Amino acid sequence: MDSSLRERMHFIKSGKIDPPPIAKTLGINLEDVGEGTAVATMKVDSRFYNPMGTVHGGILTDLADLSVGVAAASLLKDRESFTTLELKINFLRPVFETTLRAEAKVVHKGKTIEVVETILKNSEGKDVARATATQIILASRP
Repeated sequence: MDSSLRERMHFIKSGKIDPPPIAKTLGINLEDVGEGTAVATMKVDSRFYNPMGTVHGGILTDLADLSVGVAAASLLKDRESFTTLELKINFLRPVFETTLRAEAKVVHKGKTIEVVETILKNSEGKDVARATATQIILASRP
């Protein structure tokens, strides 16, 4: 299917095409895609625990990364792509068995740089992490 990344995000959300393999592996679901926004969810349990008995930070980072990537892709022009220059995450509280929700939005869109923020919340609606990503827009993709 030859389409823009923006269109592919909508096809994934609607179930017309499969999500990326990492999303399938981790059980991340794309719930919403808007203009410069995205919402993704993931159920986490003891399979994802670290030695301290909480969800491993890398799992939260994967969810954050997917949500900021979808939000960034939603503003791309046809044949544009992007890659992450930087991803920073702050972990605010331990996470146990819950459904995580990542709410991402583009806070800056330039010709070559996008900055995207996401907030991860637990099923009680409490912030568990916040992340910021800097994306560089690539002129064209194969």
